[in-house]
Amino acid sequence: MSQLLTVAAEEMENPLIPPIPELVIGLIAFVIVFGFLAKKLLPNINKVLEERREAIEGGIEKAEAAQTEAQSVLEQYKAQLAEARHEAARLRQEAQEQGATLIAEMRAEGQRQREEIVAAGHAQLDADRKAAASSLRQDVGKLATELAGKLVGESLEDHARQSRVIDRFLDELDDKATTAEATR
Repeated sequence: MSQLLTVAAEEMENPLIPPIPELVIGLIAFVIVFGFLAKKLLPNINKVLEERREAIEGGIEKAEAAQTEAQSVLEQYKAQLAEARHEAARLRQEAQEQGATLIAEMRAEGQRQREEIVAAGHAQLDADRKAAASSLRQDVGKLATELAGKLVGESLEDHARQSRVIDRFLDELDDKATTAEATR
């Protein structure tokens, strides 16, 4: 029976609860390991975590500073671009104004040259007409004098008389031409 009691006592013990001496030794080992970790390893872990936190915060600050600087550069770029566009528009306007002025000057110069050419042409026409009229008067005068001399039967070589006959003849022709133009 004693054996039965021993077996029954062993069966009564809970297998999940370790014996007290093992529990004490395990607890002492746990405290030693925990103490070792708390004294040696935990400060190193905290130090690495702090450095990492500072690096991350510094990176964030640097990123924010870089973003602020980039925004500032972007604003400057936009301002310079707007200024360049304004300057280009101003230069384009000036070029258009200069072009319009140049065109007006060229037209005025062309008009002046045309008027000079027309005036020179009229002067040349007047001079040519006078030269032609003078040459015609002389030729007609010679022919009229020869014809009159043949009709009259005497020589009309006297210059004064010849001039009067020619002038009278040409005046009559001019009068006839003037009246013919007026009747048209």
